[in-house]
Amino acid sequence: MILTSYLCDGVEQLVVHTKSGDVFASDLGGPSTLAGLIEAGPDATSRLQTSAATYGGPPANLEGAQLLASVPKPTNVIAIGRNYAEHAAEENADKPAAPEIFLKHTSSQAAHLQDIVWDPTYTKNIDWEAELGVVIGSAARNVSVDTALDHILGYTVFNDVSARDIQFADLQWARGKSLETFGPCGPSIVTADEVPDPQNLAIRCLLNDEVMQESHTSLMYFPVAEIISYCSRAFTLQPGDLIVTGTPGGVGAFRTPPVWMQDGDTVVVEVDGVGRLENRCVTQKA
Repeated sequence: MILTSYLCDGVEQLVVHTKSGDVFASDLGGPSTLAGLIEAGPDATSRLQTSAATYGGPPANLEGAQLLASVPKPTNVIAIGRNYAEHAAEENADKPAAPEIFLKHTSSQAAHLQDIVWDPTYTKNIDWEAELGVVIGSAARNVSVDTALDHILGYTVFNDVSARDIQFADLQWARGKSLETFGPCGPSIVTADEVPDPQNLAIRCLLNDEVMQESHTSLMYFPVAEIISYCSRAFTLQPGDLIVTGTPGGVGAFRTPPVWMQDGDTVVVEVDGVGRLENRCVTQKA
């Protein structure tokens, strides 16, 4: 099932893709928002899937609707650093002993086709990071690797946009990765049943149609199930949490010379079977 969030006449609406087209979840008997669906629990998701599979009515009228980030109001955005060997290698870093966890501010969220905006007097070295996003559907605390995937609602596409000059100047990564619009996410969530193996997905990033990253989730140091289990030992993963699972090699910072995103650039992140996320870069003084 494919779930997409829109703003329709100022009201958030969850939309479900069916064979008849995109339909409001509320017209299928489900909650009207993603947050409502997550709060209602896995049984509500199953009922919505059944309704979507049998729906034969007209599609929703989305004229004038504004696409939102695939997780419009994440509880937390939990990110994993250096989770691909080629990315660690380009940094001259060893394999981490365990997943490296940091947080992005939830206000960094941006939607598919929304501009990535930054003030060039505040930061100049803006980089891309193609990532698989994981949306938690049920609380997870001290869960095993074997049961970790049971807590996933679905998967999405994420670009962990990074202000490298800020990131490398700070003692931690939060500020350089949390600027407004620096968390493009979308366009949709593909529910977990549609992705049998999250470690069997091609992932890539294109800058102005040039392939900059080309990899595969099988090359993660720590697979999705291990990340969830590891995080859950430290803190409870909440329904609505978004985990972004690390980026492969090919980022701009470690090229010779470095390559930074510029005003007017278009950046695309693709995860096969999950989606294609596109954003334009805009510089704008605050």
